[in-house]
Amino acid sequence: MLLPLSSHNVIQYLHAAGLCSLEDGTSNTFELPKTNQKNCNLVVNVGDNRQLLIKQERGHENQGISHELFNEWLFYQLLQQFPVLGNISAIAPLVLHFDQDNSILVRSYLGEYVELGKFYQHSEILPSEIGTAIGTTLAALHRVTFQRQEYRDFMATAPEGQFRYSFYNPAQGVDSISPEIFAQVPSEALKFYQTYQNSESLEAAIADLAYEWHPCCLTHNDLKLDNILIHSRWNQLDNCLVRLIDWEACAWGDPAFDLGTILASYLKIWLASLVIDPTLELEESLQLAITPLEEIQPSLVALLQAYINAFPMILEYRRDFLVRVMQFTGLALIHQIQAQIHHSKSFDNSHTYQLQLAKNLLTMPEQSILSILGMTEAEIVSCVAKHHQIPQPQKAQNLVPLYYEKTRLRGC
Repeated sequence: MLLPLSSHNVIQYLHAAGLCSLEDGTSNTFELPKTNQKNCNLVVNVGDNRQLLIKQERGHENQGISHELFNEWLFYQLLQQFPVLGNISAIAPLVLHFDQDNSILVRSYLGEYVELGKFYQHSEILPSEIGTAIGTTLAALHRVTFQRQEYRDFMATAPEGQFRYSFYNPAQGVDSISPEIFAQVPSEALKFYQTYQNSESLEAAIADLAYEWHPCCLTHNDLKLDNILIHSRWNQLDNCLVRLIDWEACAWGDPAFDLGTILASYLKIWLASLVIDPTLELEESLQLAITPLEEIQPSLVALLQAYINAFPMILEYRRDFLVRVMQFTGLALIHQIQAQIHHSKSFDNSHTYQLQLAKNLLTMPEQSILSILGMTEAEIVSCVAKHHQIPQPQKAQNLVPLYYEKTRLRGC
């Protein structure tokens, strides 16, 4: 039977686990809001000015043990098992306790850090130094685990009494539509599914992206801005250190997926500021955005160039790496729309624009690099290639792509 935690019993639980004393009162306990209501997140102030974050996964009492908090615990076990990964531990909070039976994980709470999404919302500035820090941090994770079979085998560990399927391929499109969809989503959202199903080129692009998915390193797999923390005094520190949190989806995967997810989260700032009016064409609405794309581009370019500079080998492994990043960015935008429909039951013209942008990124990624980043692929790579002798991306031959009339593959 799952033990549900609350502010009334969390101190007793932590005391039983040896993490605090009974003298630590519940008056210093508060719950963090979560939009998806998937987890209960309690923050407790304990002795020595320490703060603990207690995460409990809810809603799976009748569905067996979830693997998500186990994944986060497994990531920290990986850091302990292989001391050579010690530098990676600096980018993530310390996990102190994991209770598989009650699906509870306890980690340190980084009170001096703020979520990057909230930072951008309140500061209304997008310093390129932060993009550089994110790119360098993520590249360190991918580089040090790249093609290391011992790390891959470790991350394949299953919870006790459970088993895992093969590595999950995140390059998934929209699920097949069933009659139940009419009772689950608002009528205006049906336009999203209709547009998606009527675009064979979009489905084919996602299918090919899934077919070319080759996991080669440890990936976070949920790198939205809310899962990236920045120090509250970031501009006063010598090193603009960022932290990555919520490792529940981490797995052996494709590094381009992590980068695409981050870029899509940045583009959401731009898309959320669009001026929506039925009388405006898409191009007019994009140009009237309160946060223009030009303000976001320096952060995107800084992030990508810092990543490639810290992990140049990725361009030897995949010469089409930036193209795949663009495609995964488009896929992440589609996933954002789906999440909005399912959680908020809403869909408006801004989502229609977002779907069109996602389609362009997926079906025309080479052209999208210039339109989204303001630079060509060669220009982004050139400054890095000078130092590392990275081969320049080759232009694709003028071959006619062949597709079946319907998409053959929706994932692996």
